[in-house]
Amino acid sequence: MTLVLHAGNTNKNAFKALIAAEYSGVEVKLVQNFEMGVSNKTPEFLKMNPIGKVPVLETPEGPVFESNAIARYVTRSKADNPLHGSTLIDYARIEQWIDFASMEVDAHIGKWLYPRLGFFVYLPPAEEAAIASLKRALDALSIHLASNTYLVGHSVTLADIIMTCNLYSGFTRILTKSFTSEFPHVERYFWTMVNQPNFKKIIGEVKQAETVPPVSSKKPAAQPKETKPKAKSEPKKEAKKEVEKQPAKAEAAEEEEPPKPKPKNPLDLLPPSKMVLDDWKRLYSNTKTNFREVAIKGFWDMYDPEGYSLWFCDYKYNEENTVSFVTMNKVGGFLQRMDLARKYAFGKMLVIGSEPPFKVKGLWLFRGQQIPQFVLDECYDMELYEWKKVDITDEAQKECASQMIEDCEPFEGEPLLDAKCFK
Repeated sequence: MTLVLHAGNTNKNAFKALIAAEYSGVEVKLVQNFEMGVSNKTPEFLKMNPIGKVPVLETPEGPVFESNAIARYVTRSKADNPLHGSTLIDYARIEQWIDFASMEVDAHIGKWLYPRLGFFVYLPPAEEAAIASLKRALDALSIHLASNTYLVGHSVTLADIIMTCNLYSGFTRILTKSFTSEFPHVERYFWTMVNQPNFKKIIGEVKQAETVPPVSSKKPAAQPKETKPKAKSEPKKEAKKEVEKQPAKAEAAEEEEPPKPKPKNPLDLLPPSKMVLDDWKRLYSNTKTNFREVAIKGFWDMYDPEGYSLWFCDYKYNEENTVSFVTMNKVGGFLQRMDLARKYAFGKMLVIGSEPPFKVKGLWLFRGQQIPQFVLDECYDMELYEWKKVDITDEAQKECASQMIEDCEPFEGEPLLDAKCFK
């Protein structure tokens, strides 16, 4: 019996099984004239999947639903299929990336895209959180792909099929070039995959989204049902007209109401500081010679320990820093994500060592006595570092901070591979 797949011919979740079938030499027939919202509501379909979700695969043993399960079934229909790996560790890593593709990539693309299309309520804070989570996932994926052509091993696996299909939804509908350019290895991977013959046969030509979809307009409020007035109810009818006019007046008033001012950042409400952060940043940028005598001395002259605080940070997982450019990219990504704190912070990040594993250390100046809460909440990199407040009464700590600002080399007895500044 031929396997029969119930889904529309543009459904990216159906693509997973169809592409897997191409690689596996398994025959899967896509039903014709499938109409979402109609075909999946029939009694026959609901017997196969009681909640009416697509895709569903008809097999000799009965129906299978959930797209990843269907793709696994198709893959395992062929014995010794390389799509699911040849060793136990390959199998585990393929499953790992399938879960990552679903929970970290597809889920956050959906949380960004579907409210804009009107399928869910659009909430700006929820969108910001979804974008931040998606960037975190794509950054991790890009780091892995910097030294790997495929997710697992040296050829296409089921993990690549599912990851690419999930990325397809984003690339074609909401992930514009300006967004994906932050993740060059993900871009390279995606375009390589969709141009493989077995992918192209199912998906066709792929065009990247040029704009982010606008937020769908709200549905108009339901109009009250008209009722025929009784013969002696003319006064009531006039009253009804007056009542109907009131919402229109209210709506007009709402339209004319000026936008509410954006709430201030709590750091803007702190008592004024004698240290002007922009003055220090200018001094740092403009000092080309005698840096220790001019910039470092100027910093300590300006520094206000009541209005600002200094923090050392040490990367927790230095043993992973085995590739120089990946380590430097990791630090660069961190600084990009710290952009939300540019008004309130200055930072130096050092990549230390001539041979792997490389150490990553930093020094940060923050407004206030603690690391700002909005930074801890929004920048996931913060949890990847151990943070220690600098005690400026300790001359050793103060000298260490000075050396980090100066990019002093050697630092702690080792050469600097890279030094980056956030200002």
